[in-house]
Amino acid sequence: MEYETVIVERKGHIGIITLNRPEALNVVNLQLAEEANDALLNFENDNNIYAVLIKGAGQSFCAGVDVSLFLNKTVLEEHDLLQVLYKPFKTIANMAKPIIAAIQGTATAMGLTIVVACDLAIAADDARFGTTAINVGLFCLTLQPSLYRSVGKKRALRLLLTGDLIDAKEAERIGLINEVVPRGKLDEKAMELAEKLASKAPVALQTGKRAFYTMWDMEYDKAIKYLGDTMASLATTEDATEGITAFLDKRKPQYRGK
Repeated sequence: MEYETVIVERKGHIGIITLNRPEALNVVNLQLAEEANDALLNFENDNNIYAVLIKGAGQSFCAGVDVSLFLNKTVLEEHDLLQVLYKPFKTIANMAKPIIAAIQGTATAMGLTIVVACDLAIAADDARFGTTAINVGLFCLTLQPSLYRSVGKKRALRLLLTGDLIDAKEAERIGLINEVVPRGKLDEKAMELAEKLASKAPVALQTGKRAFYTMWDMEYDKAIKYLGDTMASLATTEDATEGITAFLDKRKPQYRGK
């Protein structure tokens, strides 16, 4: 698939997707949604990719969705439209490989949906975040499960109901992102984090991520049993054997993703 609205790169074991509509602040339209989803699926199915980084070209990460798409449509047409726009978020939620968002400038509405869907997020000190759909007669609905789990009920509702923007430091304080860095260091720091993840045993990384989200809503006893069963299986993998042996031998492990 030829891409026009995203740039796809591979650096070692890291897959990089850059949202590439800088003239429109990387606002999501149907083409970008389809192309980003295809790129995500390709990285998920690429055995040489261990971690994925999502960035935005230009001055902003992503300023939301093209709201003109919602005009003059029936409920059925709106439903079909949303199924396309939501594709990348469903894919992110189902991916075993860890995904990092690197945010500069604006991350609002659907842009913030991308951020909360990712596993980790690192932001430039000029970044601004908000669930701004309420300001144009809509509401940020799709991100609610991840937003609530990230920041809690009161903070989530404050963002959702007011549409107010918050800065990067506040986003870090309430748990919306992991780290704030100077704008000029964003790419460097994001790659450092991606490389750190990509240096881990890929089987352990992917098994652990899936286990984390699977046990999320389980009762405690069921979660412990599930995690114990998962650990028993993980401990028999080639990567686990290599990791333990390398530790005992005081050498760097050579993982094979098996």
